[in-house]
Amino acid sequence: MASSMTLRVTTPAGKKPIRKLPSNIEIGAGTTVEEAKRIIARHTGMRDYHRIAIVDTTTKKIIKDRLSILAQNPGVQATGDIAVKDLGPQVSWRTVYVVEYAGPIFLSLLLAYPLRAYIYPSALFGPPTPFSTTQTISLALIVLHFIKRELETVFLHRFSAATMPASYIVRNLAYYWISMLNIAYWVFAPNAAAASPLQEGRDTYILAAGLAVYLFGELANFNTHVILANLRPKGTTKRGIPKGFGFGIVACPNYLFELVSWIGVLLVTRSFATGGFCVVAWLWMQRWAVGRELRYRKEFGTAYKPHLYPMTPGWALPIRKAKE
Repeated sequence: MASSMTLRVTTPAGKKPIRKLPSNIEIGAGTTVEEAKRIIARHTGMRDYHRIAIVDTTTKKIIKDRLSILAQNPGVQATGDIAVKDLGPQVSWRTVYVVEYAGPIFLSLLLAYPLRAYIYPSALFGPPTPFSTTQTISLALIVLHFIKRELETVFLHRFSAATMPASYIVRNLAYYWISMLNIAYWVFAPNAAAASPLQEGRDTYILAAGLAVYLFGELANFNTHVILANLRPKGTTKRGIPKGFGFGIVACPNYLFELVSWIGVLLVTRSFATGGFCVVAWLWMQRWAVGRELRYRKEFGTAYKPHLYPMTPGWALPIRKAKE
């Protein structure tokens, strides 16, 4: 392969051309997709090169692996062309997750303490009651869950994509912020099931079971995240085939154990709001797990042993539908 090559640069059909977009660029044999974006950004005067998407003109798809060698892309080799479009303002995935998980921590604490005396009309919720032991434990479980997520985001997770469209922020934040606001409001209410004094026997058994389920889910979820992080060497976008605890049962045990953890919270809080969140979370994570399982099959081919169950043991129907 030549030490450098000239690529023709076009704009995808139906897209607004980027101002000052060059008609061609010079790249080296080892120039990555990300480096090519930087070159284009310099030509166009665009400050954030993450806004730039390089499109394979043969498949009409964005080349997503930012660390792949652009000159080795089959479409680029075949045509010598790339298409370039503006994705709009971008924000880093890490930033989104940090803000996304910070919201439930602060909202839960606000509703539990400074706001609790003002947000529960006695006509609807009865007279004010002290914050119960079960409510305190419920608050601790929710806050600790999201502190764990924050620490994993900052120190553990490795992202294949550097950024996401800034317009998606509201959608991402709304899911957790509104869900946790709803859970906190009903769990911390004076007439909530969690507000009742603990009774020896059935109540303490359910509480102990909830704490055990929660702890198992959190530890197993963390272990899965460590396995997934170690599959991707630092500074790369490469992935390996995941193996280890849980992966022999489902394709995405991180989602399964996340749900297990929230079932533990459900047992402790005994709240319909928590139960509703568990159902919605299961539906979303099941959908994500199906997509990931299909991606594993495509990416690793015969080296990958397909899973019948993407997330939920015994729930194989979505995979079968996706294959049709």
